[in-house]
Amino acid sequence: MFGRKGVFSLKGIDYKWIALFNTTLGTLMATLNASIVLISLPDIFRGIGIDPLAPEETSFLLWTLMSYMVVTAVLLLTFGRLSDIYGRVRLYNLGFAIFTFGSILLYFVQGSGDSAAIQIILFRIVQGIGGAFLMANSVAIITDAFGREQRGFALGINQVAALSGSFLGLLIGGLLSPVDWKAIFLVSVPFGIIGTVWAYLMLKESSAPKKNQRIDLLGNFLFAGGLIAVLASMTYGLLPYRSEPMGWNNPWVLGGMALGLAFLAAFVLYEPRIKDPLFDFGFFRSRSFAMGNLANFLSSIARGGLQFLVILWLQGIWLPLHGYSFEVTPFWAAIYMLPLTAAILLFGPVSGYISDRIGSRMIATTGLFLTVLAFLGFSFLPADFQYIWFAVLLFVMGMGMGLFGSPNTADIMNSVPPEERGAASGIIATFMNTGMTLSMGLIFALVTIGISTALPGQLFSGLTEAGVPQATASMVSHLPPTGALFASFLGYNPLQTLIPADVLKSLPAATTEQILGKKFFPTLLSGPFIDGARIAFYVSLALSLMATVASYYRADPKRKK
Repeated sequence: MFGRKGVFSLKGIDYKWIALFNTTLGTLMATLNASIVLISLPDIFRGIGIDPLAPEETSFLLWTLMSYMVVTAVLLLTFGRLSDIYGRVRLYNLGFAIFTFGSILLYFVQGSGDSAAIQIILFRIVQGIGGAFLMANSVAIITDAFGREQRGFALGINQVAALSGSFLGLLIGGLLSPVDWKAIFLVSVPFGIIGTVWAYLMLKESSAPKKNQRIDLLGNFLFAGGLIAVLASMTYGLLPYRSEPMGWNNPWVLGGMALGLAFLAAFVLYEPRIKDPLFDFGFFRSRSFAMGNLANFLSSIARGGLQFLVILWLQGIWLPLHGYSFEVTPFWAAIYMLPLTAAILLFGPVSGYISDRIGSRMIATTGLFLTVLAFLGFSFLPADFQYIWFAVLLFVMGMGMGLFGSPNTADIMNSVPPEERGAASGIIATFMNTGMTLSMGLIFALVTIGISTALPGQLFSGLTEAGVPQATASMVSHLPPTGALFASFLGYNPLQTLIPADVLKSLPAATTEQILGKKFFPTLLSGPFIDGARIAFYVSLALSLMATVASYYRADPKRKK
């Protein structure tokens, strides 16, 4: 059972399948974790006993959601380069252990209120560090293990884990969080322990570490500092500022954004001038590498916020309008998104298999064009849609995502030398995760802009028609659009707290029951929401179209045996 380069080996099983199994498990665990928290936020905040809609608590909601994504986006590039120096398998194993440790810490969060929220955010950062090690190295390990004739298929399996894991997390979170919100973090622990031990015993280094390289300390500082400043400023820009619905005019947001962009500009100018750069711009001399990463980045911005937008739509509007109680909407939102997951599971491996034989360009480009058609179709749906058309569009979107991912990644990785695959894998993951994090902010901002113009009038007219005094209706109509979105996402009816108790008592019982029922607030929100959602869909459509053009103009050299 002992192998020359690994601790153990399994007789009769080719090492490449061992590597694929473990990296797929790691990718599945890392991506599942991100979405399981997304769907479980209502139960998490109820469990720790704070109101995420209160102005002083809203930042906890955002950072619980965004901290994991920000940390992974910031660290992927650094960890990819470090893996080329110290060994991809060694750092991948470390990532499994760190991620598992973070999951255990989250299960043992103590206390309640703000202190519990801070613990959750800090322990999510620990998970993000482990997740960054996993994501930065999994593609490189697979590329090392598989030849060109099977690399696309293997990456397709890994991509299925990455994309479907994020949607399976919705289903698992919807089931577990109403029972015990801490259980959503415990899910990762058995997989993490098995994966850590399996990786340590079975994985082996397939390329010699480049120990003669120096760590680019200044490059790390400029890149990490710049990206943190940009992403943190973007996150705080989503919060209300003074009397404005969002914080884009907040001097701290503007200053942080300017500082972050300055750091990133300095990073771009500095990196080509040093011997061992963190970010090797020489990779981009390859047209396959450059166009593949551009398509990856643009498509990530286009579709990264799709999950959040669709969950908002289902949980906050469509499901309540169809009689579902707020307590069960997380679970049913996951169920109604299954066409997307099914399409990814079906077309991810198929696209990799086909691209191994006919090349990557047309398969990846076709996938991106399908996402363009899906975004166009979504833009025509009314707020209270017929589910059959919604399901068809989800399936087309999943088909496009499945067709694009593995051929694009295989084409990029085939364009770099073996000793640089860790850095290349880190660059791919950085573009994807940064794009998806930016997408969350972009989609949220666009939907909020759409809501802010129409919601006040809708609230005022709807409340006055129901019999609420005009003075109270005018006060309630100034609900910040951010608060309205969070309320719909978290399953709250904000009218219960915004309308004074004495006013509610003065209304007829039937009127009070109507206002506080399942359908009243979602009905008022539906029109403004769909206005904002259409803006987001149009922007995503344009980004997907640009990604399609970039993918088409990649170099697609003949496959080498």
